[in-house]
Amino acid sequence: MTKMFALLATGSLVAMAAPAAAQVGEDTPFSGLRVQATTGYDQLKAGSSIDDDGNDNNDQSAEGVFYGASVGYDVDLGKVVIGPEAEFAGSTADTDFDDGDFEGFGFGNVSAGRDLYLGGRIGVKANPNMMFYAKGGYTNAKLNVRSNDGTTEFNDDYDLDGYRVGGGLEYAFGNNLFANVEYRYSNYSKAEVDFDGTLPDSERFDVDTDRHQVLVGVGARF
Repeated sequence: MTKMFALLATGSLVAMAAPAAAQVGEDTPFSGLRVQATTGYDQLKAGSSIDDDGNDNNDQSAEGVFYGASVGYDVDLGKVVIGPEAEFAGSTADTDFDDGDFEGFGFGNVSAGRDLYLGGRIGVKANPNMMFYAKGGYTNAKLNVRSNDGTTEFNDDYDLDGYRVGGGLEYAFGNNLFANVEYRYSNYSKAEVDFDGTLPDSERFDVDTDRHQVLVGVGARF
């Protein structure tokens, strides 16, 4: 249901964008198809319902470098810019042992897998080349289980569903190049275990996992 809602919402944005684009002039740096590369800080941690803040030796988090690519389509409506976007990304974040203490966040020994995002954003131009924007949508992430039985490596993973919100600042260098910086918060509330081999996936269950990201991106418009 969450995935269907995200697809319908994105489709609606595209439908709105098409007629609006025909009415807006081409001489704007915030209109048209865009592609972007993004990198920055990524943190996965236990949500507020299961934080273990009383234990100084366990921060229940995993940190790493986020990296990804996104595609979107913006429509400049004058002062306001709207458009859908999608992203495929990865991360080096994983659980670790710190002075003999396991630093986990409720999933055992895992590393961050691929991350999918589908949503939209709305921006307000501060001047002809600079825009503040907010974004939101659906996110699906995998956590790879890092384990083996001494002879066999297991490829099980957790499949997490949730939502993402964020905001940032984008600056256009002419009509074709741009850079941005943004903060994102994601919360994953549902999960299932994707087992390796012929075993069926588990039933979906409740989780509470937070994700914080501070990112920079560079891209081009066409």
